[in-house]
Amino acid sequence: DFYQNAFHTPSSIYSKNDDIPQQQAFADGTILEFSEKSRVHVGRIISSEHKSNGGARYEIMDHDGKKFSIADKAVSYSVSAPNNEPAAVRLFDAIYSAHEESEFELRTDLAISPEILELAWEEAASDLTFEDHVLTPKALIDLVHSKAASAVDAYKAWRLLKTDIAHVFFKEMKEKGRVVGFKAKPLKAVEAAKTTFCRSEHAGDDLDFCLV
Repeated sequence: DFYQNAFHTPSSIYSKNDDIPQQQAFADGTILEFSEKSRVHVGRIISSEHKSNGGARYEIMDHDGKKFSIADKAVSYSVSAPNNEPAAVRLFDAIYSAHEESEFELRTDLAISPEILELAWEEAASDLTFEDHVLTPKALIDLVHSKAASAVDAYKAWRLLKTDIAHVFFKEMKEKGRVVGFKAKPLKAVEAAKTTFCRSEHAGDDLDFCLV
């Protein structure tokens, strides 16, 4: 389940009016990737607010101490923070560093080249153990390296799966507007996407991949 891989399970909150269930809310301290004014940030939840219509809003503080007020729909990824505050701070520092990494750095850290991404796609497309051929960040790490992913590596895998080269092989699957997994594309769609990618300006560092 993608929410167990990428999102911790939020707590269920209900309004005074039992006919209007409150939106499930992430706990205070949770580390979030979120969008604000077309920019992507990471931060920690300081507090949450539940609207009368059932929606949730969060006050977030980023790594530089800047505060944001965002709706739940702005959240793209979350990581549960340890109860121990020093450990939570170390995890936040590591997630922030991962957020700042370039695509090349992500590939290097994860030891996942475009060619390995292609092998992962072949496996996900053919292996029936992947439900509906959908890959999650943690499943990618397990598939490629046969090990359980740390929270930081899972976030790096998430960011890698959001890149243009990953979109050659995988399509984002959404639920209520939020990405919940990455589905292996059919062969013909991959061939067409690879041709388009290799003709684009993004292919500059991946000429070896494009020559295959």
